[in-house]
Amino acid sequence: MHNSRTFGKMKKQGEKIVMVTAYDYPSGKYAQQGEVDAILVGDSLGMVVLGYQNTLSVTVDDIIHHSKAVRRGADSTFVIADMPYMSFHFNNEETKRNAGRIIVEAGVNAVKLEGGKPNRIEAIKAIVDCEIPVVGHLGLTPQSINSFGGYVVQGKNEAQFSEIIRQAELIQQAGAFMLVLEAIPEKLGKEITAMLDIPTIGIGAGRFTDGQVLVYHDILGMADLKPKFVKQYASLGQDISGYIKNYTREVKSRLFPDKEHVYIPLEEDN
Repeated sequence: MHNSRTFGKMKKQGEKIVMVTAYDYPSGKYAQQGEVDAILVGDSLGMVVLGYQNTLSVTVDDIIHHSKAVRRGADSTFVIADMPYMSFHFNNEETKRNAGRIIVEAGVNAVKLEGGKPNRIEAIKAIVDCEIPVVGHLGLTPQSINSFGGYVVQGKNEAQFSEIIRQAELIQQAGAFMLVLEAIPEKLGKEITAMLDIPTIGIGAGRFTDGQVLVYHDILGMADLKPKFVKQYASLGQDISGYIKNYTREVKSRLFPDKEHVYIPLEEDN
């Protein structure tokens, strides 16, 4: 299993870091079998598996529940869990308590939190002070969609560009060991990656970050939406629907179950 230091070594050696966002035992298991370097239990589970409109309704208990399932499936992979909305916004004591719960109860290796404003920097410092590894997250931070006005690319104008660079430096100084960059111009992703000592993980941040992360369901073509940054490696969403339709037809037409699927079949009439 990797640890928080080995990712920094991978950056120095120029080895790309592969991360997948997973939410349950099967996705954790298949991600580990797929030899990814890290798994993120993202609060995007709210939309992908719980059917919410956004990530804001996800709770600490939700994250712990799903992270425990992922850990059971991925027992030898580095697992990072998101700190959900309002779990690190009020005071440092509550922030540390929530981060500690996630680490202890879910058995993950690190936590991730969004944003680079002063209170987020203090939250990172507080969690690091508890000797818990922290991943930062800048650019399009989904917990801030109300202030952003939706899921829109960040860093396109000069002011945003400079501010994201400044916040990236502060996140590194606060003690984070990794930084996720989401939905930003490729130039910005390249500059931040070159500037920082800690590795960057891109999701819609271009080709020059130290690694990439995609959601399990997006990779397999099981999601409702396909953002520009997603490459689908399968179309399981359509396949699964077709397979279930086949099952429905066979039950309706009495083709299933047949004799081979019965434990002790009745003797056939002579």
